[in-house]
Amino acid sequence: MKKTLLFIALFIALMTQAQSKWSDLFSYNNVLKIRDDGDRIVAATENGIFYYYPATGEIKKLSKANGLHDVKISAFDYNTATQTGIVGYQNGSLDVITPNGIFLIVDIPLANGYNGSKKINHISINGDKAIISAGYGVSIFNITKREFGDTSFFSVGGVYEAVNSAVLQDNTVYVATAAGVKYHEINATFPVYNSWSTLSSGIYKKIDAGEVLAYASATQVRYGSGNSFSTISRTFTDIKDLKIVDNQIIVTDQTQVFIYNLNGFQQKNFDAGEFINTAFVYNNLLYTGTQYSGMYNEQKISFKPDGPYNNRSYKLSLFNNQIWVATGNRDADPVPTTANPNEDKIGYYHYDGSKWNYPTYFDNNTAYNILDIVPDPSDPTQVYFTNYYPSGAKGVFKMKNNEFVKRYSFNDGSPWYYRSVGLAFDSQNNLFCTVQCIYPSLSGNCSNASFYLFDKSKDDFGATPYTSYNIGGIQKPVIKDGVLYIPSQYYSDGGLTIYDYNNTASITSDDKFKVIKTTNNLPVNGTVSVSVDNNDDVWIGTREGLRILSSPKSAILEDNPQTDYITIEENGLGEELFRDANILQIATDSGNQKWVSVDGGGVFYISSGGEQTIYHFTKANSSLPNDSVTDIKIDEKTGKVYFATTDGIMVYQGDVTEVTSNFGNVLVYPNPVVYSQYKGNARIRGLAQKTNIRITDAAGNLIHSAVANGGYFEWNLNNQRGVRVASGIYYVLMTNEDATDTATAKIAVVN
Repeated sequence: MKKTLLFIALFIALMTQAQSKWSDLFSYNNVLKIRDDGDRIVAATENGIFYYYPATGEIKKLSKANGLHDVKISAFDYNTATQTGIVGYQNGSLDVITPNGIFLIVDIPLANGYNGSKKINHISINGDKAIISAGYGVSIFNITKREFGDTSFFSVGGVYEAVNSAVLQDNTVYVATAAGVKYHEINATFPVYNSWSTLSSGIYKKIDAGEVLAYASATQVRYGSGNSFSTISRTFTDIKDLKIVDNQIIVTDQTQVFIYNLNGFQQKNFDAGEFINTAFVYNNLLYTGTQYSGMYNEQKISFKPDGPYNNRSYKLSLFNNQIWVATGNRDADPVPTTANPNEDKIGYYHYDGSKWNYPTYFDNNTAYNILDIVPDPSDPTQVYFTNYYPSGAKGVFKMKNNEFVKRYSFNDGSPWYYRSVGLAFDSQNNLFCTVQCIYPSLSGNCSNASFYLFDKSKDDFGATPYTSYNIGGIQKPVIKDGVLYIPSQYYSDGGLTIYDYNNTASITSDDKFKVIKTTNNLPVNGTVSVSVDNNDDVWIGTREGLRILSSPKSAILEDNPQTDYITIEENGLGEELFRDANILQIATDSGNQKWVSVDGGGVFYISSGGEQTIYHFTKANSSLPNDSVTDIKIDEKTGKVYFATTDGIMVYQGDVTEVTSNFGNVLVYPNPVVYSQYKGNARIRGLAQKTNIRITDAAGNLIHSAVANGGYFEWNLNNQRGVRVASGIYYVLMTNEDATDTATAKIAVVN
């Protein structure tokens, strides 16, 4: 049957209204550019910027959580005189950072018919102009007006030539391209590509101007002015950056930095000992931007905000203020590339409560595709992770204090690929692992999926699975009250396995199970995620929408139990909630509200029964790095909600902490509510599961009354007639459901 509910959108939370509630867990290791801003150094990384103050050692960061509008930074420059920075992104947009705010620029000029990359390749600021290099050519951006001026599309016969970098010198723009160094004065014919002149033929990557003009191929640097140019005698390995500052030519070459004077004589050489992107001289001191260690000084002391080793994330585990991050990919194995030689070796990251750690075990080791990681609740210094990669390293790994202990394999001698997928501890500290059998390029069959129970006495999962099924795409298990819930996203005979082991994991004689499939009203394309809520309703996320199964233990005993979908009513029309959506993840908070991640659609925060959308966060209206959140974890003690994406982890300060039948630490925020500073609702958290609320003025007159469910409440500051209240002090009188507990609060309103 269908549950028919009224769909009420409370509000869509905009970034400007909830900015302070977001924080990032981004990696700041990969430093792309370094510039100075008087008393501080500015470093641009993949997902944000950080400021380092050498006099005090202080480090501050700027990201999408507190001002920037996007992630995946590809270019950056900064003008100290005007305190203006410009950030370029891979999607072609710009952020202009000024003392008066940060402004998003999206109207990048594109030629008709251009279908190439929109990535901003390079930015160079000169006074009130910024020269923007991209795949289509080069543009001049007016910083004061924050608008584009002339653009030259480097196109011949519909084929576009990318500009790798460009610079302005004496009203002439010089560009480095794969077809040579070209130049043109800023005048009426600037947009006409065939009017550009060629300074030097060849394939060039970098160009910069200062006291001289310098340009670089992958292995050589030329410098000079007018028609007189010289070549630095050294043949470089792979030039990553070129910068002229303080009468010096700074060449960043793969792992080393070389500094020359304007006559081409080498003054300094610094070997970072690892891959680097850029270098800069500040107060006669050299700073180097590395790919994996942040910003180095000449003593190889690293400066960066603390964060994970990399931004790639897939699954999360939280326990006792610690965080573990799995970095794999369920649908594909990591592929090593020349551009990212270490990408395929990424292991897991661990926040120990005070700092982020990256196990040295993953340095110079084999490739990994870690799909899941869980700490042992009885000893969180010991963790287990699954490696999905089809090689001699697949299986479950045990780590102790981030050091390797043991690998557990599943049928290593078999001609089939038995790949471990997900892990889960139950309340009795039993560890289960789901395993997928993959068909290699051989004929025959194998059991599609199985799960194993870890035997601590033998320190092994054993050779025999707990049980096997003819299902494909098995996912991470969820366990509650002695029942395993195992989604499978590809299947021939099921989408969700419900296995009741009766809280006796080592005894199978009393076990019962059922595979929920299309005959039980599941969509045909498989199940991706599952959450069992506080009422023991099973929320099933599939590739084609959402289903709910009530009383799962009873459903096991039924011949043909049926799942339900939620029908919402909007504008008088009924529609299935999340119809045809690929539900990536579902998480239930202690107030029984649900966080639902939709592939390409962001995250929805909905009421306990799905009748209300409380928030809908997307990349466009929130700090989320992208619209496909692969995991959601809730810290019930703090109310923080963690979102994992392939572009990094973002954290939202939720309103619901541990919810019981009694009150917790009741908090009103913001308080006071000053209209000129905040236009939203007053929020109250720390409430009981069901709270009766009465709001009065100072004279005791009833202003508003309500019943709040789920541990929190929002007041729109209106009285019972729907009119905003006057400035003053208002009293909130609260009782729990059976009136055995009470709480009071004050709210100050300033209009």
